[in-house]
Amino acid sequence: MLKLNVKNETARLRTVVLGIATSNGPTPSIEEAYDPKSLEHILAGTYPVEKDMVAEMEAFAAVFEKYDVTVLRPKLISDYNQIFARDIGFVIDDKFVKANILPDRARELEAIQYIIDQIDPQNIISAPEEFHFEGGDVMPWNDYIFVGTYKGSDYKDYITARTNMQGVQFLREQFPNKIVKEFDLVKSKIEARDNALHLDCCFQPVGTDKGIIYKSGFREEADYMFLVNLFGKENLFHIDREEMYNMNSNVFSISPEVVVSERNFTRLNNWLRSKGFTVEEIPYAEIAKQEGLLRCSTLPLIRD
Repeated sequence: MLKLNVKNETARLRTVVLGIATSNGPTPSIEEAYDPKSLEHILAGTYPVEKDMVAEMEAFAAVFEKYDVTVLRPKLISDYNQIFARDIGFVIDDKFVKANILPDRARELEAIQYIIDQIDPQNIISAPEEFHFEGGDVMPWNDYIFVGTYKGSDYKDYITARTNMQGVQFLREQFPNKIVKEFDLVKSKIEARDNALHLDCCFQPVGTDKGIIYKSGFREEADYMFLVNLFGKENLFHIDREEMYNMNSNVFSISPEVVVSERNFTRLNNWLRSKGFTVEEIPYAEIAKQEGLLRCSTLPLIRD
């Protein structure tokens, strides 16, 4: 049996599900694009090709191996995008929560069923289908659960709005001992530079008391100020619109001291090193074209 344990985003990682890029399927049509960034690259003819994405994910796997992390992979579904394991579920404490994702992506959950079968059934949580949440929007942070959402009345019109207030309320009911704090995110169907697809596209903690943040990703300044007050402004690395677009906040922590980052994130990586972090730089710019990066590709199961 897998003894799940995830209390926050940065404690020492022991076991993780890492997505796969093999047999990723053909370049989607314009109608099939889930997000404005993928659409941009489909139209420009620069959508990533499989061999490049496989190489990037193997570089990520090699870092996990270096730090003695157990890596589990989804079972292969032919011609299907299985890179972003974060969206399909998440662990809080010892509970595995199945995400209610876009219907077109439901088979991704089937591909990790063999892993779910190793979890005590009493520790598996599923929600009714009208309750939407995806792993990219949910961040356990000790006493808190941070959740990205979209409160606009036009929620249903946005394929980029992935977590609704019913989903937030469901998490409150399931984790009554936690403070569930939701953040209203800026969404766009057409401009990737103004679309916070998930919370981890505009905020992520690193270490024990620091974070990466994009102020304009929040619809309400009060939500941004909540994080400034909680972490302290001096502990937050503020990214700009272009850095947000390139997914600078979507790095991944192996421990409070070790952060895996994209090798082109020069300004961020220099800041992390200046704060004493070990930065493991890998190429991930091709996968980034699908509006997802390192955190999106991982589903942590066990942290110390």
